Order: sequence, then C-alpha cells, then structure tokens
Amino acid sequence: MRSLLRGLILIVVILVAPIFANEKIGVILMHGKWGGTSFKSPVGKLANFLENRGITVINSEMPWSKNRLLDKSYEDSMKEINTLVEKLKSEGITKIVVGGHSIGANAALGYAARYEGLAGVLAIAPGHVPEIKGFQNKMQNDWKKAKKMLNDGKGNKTAKFFDINQGKKSKKAIKAGIYFSWYNPLGPAVIPVNVANIKANTPLFWIIGEKDLMNERGKDYAYNNAPEHPKNDYVIVKGGHGVTPIKGKSEILNWLKKL
Repeated sequence: MRSLLRGLILIVVILVAPIFANEKIGVILMHGKWGGTSFKSPVGKLANFLENRGITVINSEMPWSKNRLLDKSYEDSMKEINTLVEKLKSEGITKIVVGGHSIGANAALGYAARYEGLAGVLAIAPGHVPEIKGFQNKMQNDWKKAKKMLNDGKGNKTAKFFDINQGKKSKKAIKAGIYFSWYNPLGPAVIPVNVANIKANTPLFWIIGEKDLMNERGKDYAYNNAPEHPKNDYVIVKGGHGVTPIKGKSEILNWLKKL
C-alpha cells in the first residue's frame, strides 16, 4: 500500500511540476507623461532588455502619451490597462505584472488598487502627485477651473490647462472632466491612497533614482502604506528620474524572477 501511495505521489509530482516550471511572466510596461513606445526611450530600452531574457512585455501607447495628451479619464485609463492584461491572459501568460514609469507607475498603482489577480505591481520612479499643494501651485491650481467647468455641465468641453512634467510646464488642450480626474487633489490619481488599497497578495516593487525629487519623500510617502507581502521591495538606484528604467533594469529583472 505504501509503495502504491508513493507511486501515485511521484506521478502527481511529475505531472504538476512542468506546469509550475513553465509559468510565463508578462509585464504591462507603461511610459511616462508625454512619452511613447520608442525603443530608444527609457521604457523602450527596459522592454527590450526584459524581452531578451524571456519575459513577455506589452509596451503600449497610453492616454498620457505625447500624441494622446490625456484623452481618457483616470478610470477609463484603468479599463484600457485591463484590456492589455486580458490580452496577456489570452496568450497564455500565467503571471502578470502591471508596471510603469513616472505617471505610468501612478497608473499601475491605481490598477493594482482596483483589480485582483496580479503577480505584482512595478512602480518605476513614480510621479504625478495631485494631492501636493506645491505641485498644484506650479499649474496655478487649474484643477479648480476644471472642477467649475464640470459643475457647470461642461465636463466634455475642451480648454487649455497647465500641465507639468519634471519642471517643464505648458498649456494643453484637454477636456475638463478628464483633466479633473487626473488632477483632483482628492481624486483617483493620489498615489498614497492607491498604494494603501493595493489588492491583497499583490507584491509591490518600488524603484527610484537617488536624485529623484520623489526619493526625498522616502518610504513614508506611500510605499509603507502597501499591504504587507514578503516580496515587497523598495530599491534606490543611481541617477535621476528619467534614467531609472535603465539604471534599475537588473534589479527589476531579479525581482520579476522571484515572483
């Protein structure tokens, strides 16, 4: 009887082991504000690095790209990310990580707070902090203008609003309702709130450059809000905001391999 039982256990191990050994990792990798999918961009280089090491990557143009300039609200952007996740699932990917750089990291954290089943969330030099007064002051608090338009029933009307990216400020033509969804200080794009609401059993990898202004806020800004997980990690690499996807590529790969 014992010999038979051992034989059955051995058969189960043989049959099940390949399933786990062949699990595939897929990463949704989202660019920063006014960025794109160029292979020469920081995110493009990271995507190429990961793909060359056997990881499936979707590097798609997102609503905050230089071409689209916020053409979807925050919540509608979450739905667009989910479409990409479903695409990976349809390709047989069993472990899916949603990640991004700068505002792309903001969106990745937002997605992880809304959807279950991720193998992890990758926050590369997170950016876009609508809850911080200094950030809003630089844009003359245009979120108030957008809110007024929204309250007046003009949420679908386009107007010129200030936008800023790493100190570079300009006015962009954006629908008031969309602008408000991203810049509302109490809205859905607030990083500390989204980190606190990351779904259970979703590990967080936060990687940031030592010269990044966000690094001055440290772990207490948002990272420490995350649900506890043994694979959570916070890593500081050399350089500033823009180069973190490149400077941190090895650390990112090592974390993905542990999932």
